[in-house]
Order: sequence, then structure tokens, then C-alpha cells
Amino acid sequence: MESGFKGMKRGFALFAVGLFCFVPSATVWAGELQLQGLIEEALQASPEIQAARAKAVASGFRVPQSMSLPDPMVMVGYQNEGTSRFTFNEMADSQFMFSASQLFFFPGKRALKGEAAAKEAESLAASTEWVRLRTVAAIKELYYDLFLAHQSLDLLKEKGLLLGQIEDAALARYATGGGMQQDVLMAQTEKYMLLEREEMLRQNILTLEALLNSTVGRDQTASLDRPAPPVFVPYPKALPELIAAAHENSPEIKVRERMVASLGARVRVAEKEFYPDVAVTGNYGLRGSAFEDMWSLSTTLNIPLYHATKQRPAVDEAEASLREAKNELQTVRLRLSSAIRENYAMLQTSERLMQLYRQGLTPKIHQDFQAALAAYATGKAEALTVISRIKTIADLEISYWGQLVAREKAMVRLDALTGNADSLREEGK
Repeated sequence: MESGFKGMKRGFALFAVGLFCFVPSATVWAGELQLQGLIEEALQASPEIQAARAKAVASGFRVPQSMSLPDPMVMVGYQNEGTSRFTFNEMADSQFMFSASQLFFFPGKRALKGEAAAKEAESLAASTEWVRLRTVAAIKELYYDLFLAHQSLDLLKEKGLLLGQIEDAALARYATGGGMQQDVLMAQTEKYMLLEREEMLRQNILTLEALLNSTVGRDQTASLDRPAPPVFVPYPKALPELIAAAHENSPEIKVRERMVASLGARVRVAEKEFYPDVAVTGNYGLRGSAFEDMWSLSTTLNIPLYHATKQRPAVDEAEASLREAKNELQTVRLRLSSAIRENYAMLQTSERLMQLYRQGLTPKIHQDFQAALAAYATGKAEALTVISRIKTIADLEISYWGQLVAREKAMVRLDALTGNADSLREEGK
């Protein structure tokens, strides 16, 4: 019995050594999924990005259309004198008639219409950039979530092995009369609960892989390797710098600014509608060899007689749309500032928690575990005490990696919010 007891103590010592020396790290796997490759693939294959590009290109073709004059009108006809017989070349008023007319806008209208369409096209181009940044940010966040799911699964497997050794030790003690059956059942229960969490993580991995494939533009059944672990790199930017960068570079703000400019031009177009357009018409009458041909030139002006119910409401509508766009622009600026503050605070909180885990909680919980393990090995503590410490260590390790991933995701969102174009080409940390 004494020999078996010493063997159990040696077994505890062996698996305790690895636990005592815990330093959060991730295993490097062969065939790792590279973030930069996913980003480059998405920029070429993402249906959402392609749709945004096509929409921006289509809007560019509206600029020359908006500045074009209406199509000229051509008329061909015949005028006969009398109804009893054909009188061409017999009567002076009998003639073949030809006319062409063209409508000309009041000076300044075409330029303003072109300006409005051009600003709208610029707005859609900025919207394309925003879609690209948003897609890249979504890929990075899913990539880090997928890494965390894999890492958590590995940690649970490791703790499952430790619980298996606790179970074996409890069985050995129970067989020799030095332990209770309750210790065995407790270790087995916790082991199976870890198995349940592992299955949930495997399901989460499948879901994240499907979402990542969808965002990149891949087939849903495409297999993915394990993501590479993120590396902690100090974040160099301060909060005021981030807010200033967002107001200057954010594609979302640029979209709203271009829309404000477009609607401002549309207000001026509506105001120009108080002035008449001019239609010029040329007529030619072919009367035959017996009579001299005739021609005429005329102009037609539309009179904005119903301006109170037509042109004035159009101006009021355009001005109301302009006020709406300006308020939306201010709303976006405020929302971006708030989102930047939120994510910057999240980044700093994650850094503080990671430091707390490394320098405070991790050493303390391992000291506590060592004491509980020594007490259990000498029969002075129950298995429940050791099992609870293993659970705490597992949760602590998962929380550490969770905070690292939360920090990376906060930086990803800050890049997107500030319009950081470099994030489209970064491989990730």
C-alpha cells in the first residue's frame, strides 16, 4: 500500500510540473491558415465587394447622362390644299414639311446637374471603400474567433487529461481504502462536463468556418486550416489621434460628405427651374418647282406659371433632403467618435486584464493548486478541492486568450473606423 501511495505522489508531481510553469502560449501548427491570404482572396472574390464596385462604376455613367441635352426632335409631313385631289406643285400652300427642334437648358443647369451626379458617384466610390474595410474587419474578427475556439478546445483537452489522472488517483485510493467513491464520481463528472464543452466548441468551429468562407466568398464546404496565433504588439495610437483620423479618413464620413455636396447641387438645380428653358425649331417647306420653297426659325420658352405648386415645392424638398443629409453626417461623426472611444477602452481593459492574469492571478492560482494537490496526495484534502483548482486554471487560461483576441478585435474595429487603408494589406499580428 505504501508503494502505491508513493507512486500516486510521483504521478501528481509529474502532471503538476507542467501546470506550475504555465505561461500563456499557443502551439505553432503546420499548414496554418494565413490571414493575409484570406484578405487578398476576399478583395477579389467577395460578392459584397464586387457588388459595391459595380454600383460605383454604374454611378459614374450617370454623370454624362445628367449633363446631356434632351434628344432633338425631327418632324416630316405633308400639307395639301383641298381634300379632293393631290395638289403638290399646283397650289402654293401644298408642300412637304420638314422640321427639327432642340431644347436648351437655362445656362448653368447642365453644370449643376453634372456636379450633383459626380458627387453622388464619389459618394458611392467612398461607399465601396467602406464595404472593403468592413469586409476585411469581419474576416479578421472571424479569424481571431476561430483561433480562440481552437485554442480553447486544446486547453480543455489538456485539462481533461489532468482530470483523467485525478480520476485514476481517486480510483487507486478508493481501491486501497484511502479514499471515497464520491471523489471518483466527482472526477468523472467533471471530465464528462469538459467533453460537453469540447463538443460545443467543435460546433462553434464549424459555424465560424462557414461564416469565414461566406465572408471571403468561398464555397461553404471549403476546409480551413487552423489560424495562426496572434502576437501581442503595443498599440501606438492615442485616442485623440484616432478620432481625428476617423473624421478625416473614414469612408463612412466621406460617403455622407459627398452626399451633402450632391444634395447642395440639387438644391441649386431646383432653384434654376424658376428660369425657362428654350426650344429652337427650324422648319423647311418643299413646294415643288412651280413655287419657291419656304423656311422658318422659331423659339419656344416654357413659362413657370405654376411655380407655387411645382418649382417652389421642389426647392423646399431639395433643401429638406440637404438638411437631412447634414444631420446624418453629424450623427455619423458622433457615432464614430463614440465607437472609437468604446473600442479604445476595450483595448486598454484587455491589456490590463492580460497583465493581471500574467502577473497576479496565474501565479496565485498555481500556488493554490500546488497546495491543494499536496494536501490531496497526503490524504488531507478531498478530490473536489483539486478539481476546482483545475477548473479555475482552465477558465483562467481561456480568459487570457479571450482577452488577447478581444484586444485584436478592438484594434481591427479601430482600423475600420479610422479608415486605415493599410489594414487592407496587413497580414495581421
